[in-house]
Amino acid sequence: MIYSIYQKYILPGLVFQGVVIGGGYATGRELSEFFLPHGPIGGLLAMGISVLIWSAVMAVSFELCRMSQSYDYKTFFKNLIGRFWVLFEIFLVLLMIIVISVIGAAAGEIVQNLFSTSPLVGTIGLLVAIGILAFFGSHIIEQFMGTWSILLYLCYFTLVVLCLYSFGDDIRANYEGATVASGWAYDGFRYAGYNLATVPVILFSLTHITKRHEAISAGLIAGFIGMSPALFLFVAMMGKYPEIGQAAIPSTELLSYLELPWFTVIFQVVLLGTLVQTGVGLVHSINERIAATLHERGREMPKIMRPTTAVALLLVALVLASKFGLVDLIANGYGLLTFGFLAVFVVPVLTIGTVRIIRSKKTEIQEIK
Repeated sequence: MIYSIYQKYILPGLVFQGVVIGGGYATGRELSEFFLPHGPIGGLLAMGISVLIWSAVMAVSFELCRMSQSYDYKTFFKNLIGRFWVLFEIFLVLLMIIVISVIGAAAGEIVQNLFSTSPLVGTIGLLVAIGILAFFGSHIIEQFMGTWSILLYLCYFTLVVLCLYSFGDDIRANYEGATVASGWAYDGFRYAGYNLATVPVILFSLTHITKRHEAISAGLIAGFIGMSPALFLFVAMMGKYPEIGQAAIPSTELLSYLELPWFTVIFQVVLLGTLVQTGVGLVHSINERIAATLHERGREMPKIMRPTTAVALLLVALVLASKFGLVDLIANGYGLLTFGFLAVFVVPVLTIGTVRIIRSKKTEIQEIK
């Protein structure tokens, strides 16, 4: 009973958080880019905007997925916007290249910090881990992402507690003297926009949902689950605000102030796992799309094709990681795709999708009568 509740209401949010977090907010870099410029309070307000948008879009998306039984993004978008579904795939591949470039660069820097090795070691290790998980498919990926996300929550919560203990007075002073900088609503909207592109990526985790109230509730909860670790990290970062915004990996910079080698190692190992979560979630969505296409043609996807696809996608993206830094990738790459995803996903889901759900509800009521 408890495990069933977890699968229906909690797991989708954990999978969403697992895919979203590695693209930049696990390192704190996205928080510096989108929320930190608006100050301690403005940043929290921007996060609130993102959560509300995430929850609304996921509630509708999850129910559309349940109604149409479309657990891969190709089927989902063909049901939603017809032949224009390919536009989403184009934007998704572009986003995937940027995200994997970011997590590849981040993995290289983290491993270099931990073991004083070449960043290439971390990048190759990331590639291997994603390829192995991609080979085993949905069930193992679900278990990994759910378990690691819980571990992540514990780690980030511990970080906040340690920061409050070490420099809680500085955090308090920054909040007491804070003013709200303009533009927080726009950045909250912008941050929510491109991250919503990952919602169709996690549809494979919704197969346990069978009823409308389960789908809508899971979607509403998922928005809060997705942002909670970012909230923990953002509050912790306020102890070294504003200078921490200049760090390439703010979370690592924060750890250096704590001067706790044991926790630094634990945190960065968990951070590496979040990067794997994001990469495998994105790659798995492509594999599920290929598998669905082959199934339509009466063929099954060979198991070896899953890691092969993963390696091919990762190699292309990681070439970019060697050419561009983490800061530039996040600052310039993500923003360009935001409005594309709003046009082909968010607007159709909230308009066409909402109308379909309402009409479906009316039909159900008429059938009961």
